[in-house]
Amino acid sequence: MLYKSIPLFSFSKGVIIISILFSNVLIFSCSSNKGEQKEEQIIVSIDEDSTETDSLVNSIQGNSSLTQLATTPNSVILTGLADHRLVTIYKAKKEPTASGGNSYSKRSYEYEGDGGEFVEHYMPGIDILYGYNLLNIAHYDLKTEKLNHLFNNPVLIKTLYYPSFTQDSLNKKPINRNYYLLSVYNEDTNKDTLINKKDLRRFFHFDANNSIKTQLVPSDYSLIRSQYDPQNDVMYLFASHDANKNGTRETKEPIHIFWINLKTPAVAKRLY
Repeated sequence: MLYKSIPLFSFSKGVIIISILFSNVLIFSCSSNKGEQKEEQIIVSIDEDSTETDSLVNSIQGNSSLTQLATTPNSVILTGLADHRLVTIYKAKKEPTASGGNSYSKRSYEYEGDGGEFVEHYMPGIDILYGYNLLNIAHYDLKTEKLNHLFNNPVLIKTLYYPSFTQDSLNKKPINRNYYLLSVYNEDTNKDTLINKKDLRRFFHFDANNSIKTQLVPSDYSLIRSQYDPQNDVMYLFASHDANKNGTRETKEPIHIFWINLKTPAVAKRLY
């Protein structure tokens, strides 16, 4: 077994710094040449101690609608579902970049696949995109030529998990995902008129067609970190319970652990 601890995401703009909040995710990979399993543990930044400026920049009014905000599409995400493409929608910059849009940070890691080739992946069959001022994701079906948004109103998307475009494997067998997972700030839970990282972070599942949305962790919890279990293909979710019901995460509040089966994600079950 090989373990690594490395920061998976960071972002800086002026004095804005997003720092590490200890989010653990296990990446599992296979190698047919040696017939052995290899695991890597990585730490994901989830901005716990970023500055007050960051809270104001990476934020939206709690009662905003999509038509009230200046937004811009940034990229078409190629998913492992041939007919399904995702479009990232960002808060428009006051001064557009040379490319005409905002940027996003996508991180994945290479591993030696079953055929000896190198493949990018996040967890088996899943890739990831981190959002900063990412307000929504549009889903487009190439077969039906229909577009709809994952959320009816603007939210702040922290992490998008989607089916990996490159074929992936688990235990030397091809694996394909047909859903999307998102961790988001979607409500002004602390009632300060803004939606930002001071609010509770929720976790959602969307089916392939974006016809069914399911909240996987109860509303009075704020997602902190996750951990992958390759033996069971399970994702563990660490979440802080808003025990005093003030709508914001506090370090003194209890942390509970939930889990979801990545084969067929459903409402998370509490483990601890």
